[in-house]
Amino acid sequence: MRELLLDRWIDLAIAGLGEPASVAVAGALVGLLFGFFAHRSRFCLRSAVIEFSRGTAEGKLTVWLFTFATAVLLTQAFVLAGWLDVRDARQLSARGSLSGALIGGAMFGVGMILARGCSSRLLVLAAQGNLRALLSGLVFAVTAASALNGLLSPLRQAISEWWTIEAGQRDVLALAGVGHLGGLLFGALWLAAALVWAWRQRVRFWGWFGAIGVGVMVAAGWLLTYRISRITFETLPPVQSLSFTGPAADMLMLVLSPPWQPLSFDLGLVPGVFVGSFVSALLWRELRLEGFQGGQAMRRYIVGAVLMGFGGMLAGGCAVGAGVSGAAIFTLTSFATLATMWAAAALTDALLDRRGERLHAPPAAAGAGGRGDPEIGASYARP
Repeated sequence: MRELLLDRWIDLAIAGLGEPASVAVAGALVGLLFGFFAHRSRFCLRSAVIEFSRGTAEGKLTVWLFTFATAVLLTQAFVLAGWLDVRDARQLSARGSLSGALIGGAMFGVGMILARGCSSRLLVLAAQGNLRALLSGLVFAVTAASALNGLLSPLRQAISEWWTIEAGQRDVLALAGVGHLGGLLFGALWLAAALVWAWRQRVRFWGWFGAIGVGVMVAAGWLLTYRISRITFETLPPVQSLSFTGPAADMLMLVLSPPWQPLSFDLGLVPGVFVGSFVSALLWRELRLEGFQGGQAMRRYIVGAVLMGFGGMLAGGCAVGAGVSGAAIFTLTSFATLATMWAAAALTDALLDRRGERLHAPPAAAGAGGRGDPEIGASYARP
């Protein structure tokens, strides 16, 4: 693998801070920029699914596609340039669970409709003062921790064993025989589609630019953790990128555990995303406290957070961890998770929200397609 200028900066950081702190700082920097760009672009898988399933054209699907395509394209470019090797990433090197991916993805998809945002979106909204998102995020973290090593762990493990695949069967590029060049072309194709749709929908600057920034951070996570793993000598950190299910559980355990716990990329990522989102909301004067509007809404958010916490841990990733980070290295289980996440979310929206809107909304508002949903954020297509 080629030596980069980045390696010299990593060497300097490790010499000054030590290995664990350097890894955590890398996670914090990536998280800071991710949070800023995610807040500015209104990046959200739930919003993209709703727009697609309802047939509207508000730019939210385009925003998600920019992120997805950028992450895939840049990650594969790093591999082809010889700067990155993802073969040791957990998503490719360990045995996987298709039953966990399919069932967990479906649970997560239902949950993000109920909670009005995926796990990363909840963190971004909480940073701008959304108390609904803050409570949902805490419930999500508690459920994820329970599914990892707590009361729900036996159930998660049992479901995961129903249908497993070996490590050598998880690489989509190898199974298809197209190699990383095929992955690069796949990302380029979707990026071209996003550009065309952005032009047709007149997506604003921060919509497409912020979404590209989110995708760059996913690729940067893969690159940074790999380059650090080549340089460190004590304990090799895992090669990974952004995800929010495991990190949320880790952050919760850090708060509840005795001080001076070992630092990691994930423990820097979550507070970094929060700070980045807060800075964006502060600069654009979008900080405001928002609470629940009734007990029924509160129950909906809590149930959604529980489903996302367990489903994300069962699937091995959330809407970002599996849907973007895992897809960027073409993991079969990640694509399975993303597909069921998308399908379950669209079905839940059709059966629950759209049906409710048709029953209770005036005829003129029945086809609004969720434009007034405060949890999605402003449309990024110009009127």
